[in-house]
Amino acid sequence: MKTLKKYARPLLLWLVFEAVAVTLCIAKDNVFYLINFSYIGTAIAASLFLFVRRYRHARRVAQLFVGTYMLGYLGLLCNENMQIEGFWYYLFTGVFEAATIHYAVAKIFGPLVFGRGWCGYACWTAMVLDFLPYKQPQLPEKPWRCVRYIVFAASFLLIAVLFLLRVGSWERIMFFLFVAGNILYYAVGIALAFICRDNRAFCKYICPITAFLKPMSYFSLLRVTCGQEKCVSCGKCKRVCPMNVDVTDNSRKRKNGTECILCMECANACPKKALS
Repeated sequence: MKTLKKYARPLLLWLVFEAVAVTLCIAKDNVFYLINFSYIGTAIAASLFLFVRRYRHARRVAQLFVGTYMLGYLGLLCNENMQIEGFWYYLFTGVFEAATIHYAVAKIFGPLVFGRGWCGYACWTAMVLDFLPYKQPQLPEKPWRCVRYIVFAASFLLIAVLFLLRVGSWERIMFFLFVAGNILYYAVGIALAFICRDNRAFCKYICPITAFLKPMSYFSLLRVTCGQEKCVSCGKCKRVCPMNVDVTDNSRKRKNGTECILCMECANACPKKALS
């Protein structure tokens, strides 16, 4: 029973993705959705399984398998814009495909189950940024969090204006925006990481996706909890957290609670194994 509980999270997450995969395959009559979500779910579940087995680079497994798939195969080879502009585009056209399905599962309704797990295990921008040297923030936070909401609004206005102007060649425009957007994100993300000495500075201050992720993450089923009877208030968890979350507070109102990306660095650092 204890062993089963130990592997409950990876099993639960895999079942959730399989349910989504089968449902979309039947609803859309397209086997691609079965393969796509089964692949992503299996990669993330395998990563969590390796974490339980105490493999040091467990999370990176999911980041690399899912991130390169989303960026390289879906984005560059299949010409699907999986950035926020692609979501607005499909939303304006009233089509429930590609980016709209991706956002619904990973960034709008999915966070009710796995919070901001997307940011920790699947985001192809963070996949690169996490290779940089500042894995723990080394400077105080900047008062720049409002910028991400400005970027969110700007992305919406860009697609809205293009629709109002009735531009043609939408496929070419979407592909260009995907390539240009990723180049810009990487450039800004890397620059910010070195300026702020924080690999995740882009996630905290610039990334527009948090406008979707944060509200749902507040109610997330999967979240880091602290066994208060084991905690000795050593502060190691707070020092290693890339998102500055106070994981010793189990309240949903804990400091930066909706910033948690479930990276489990805090659990790895805890000398008393109080975090799970």
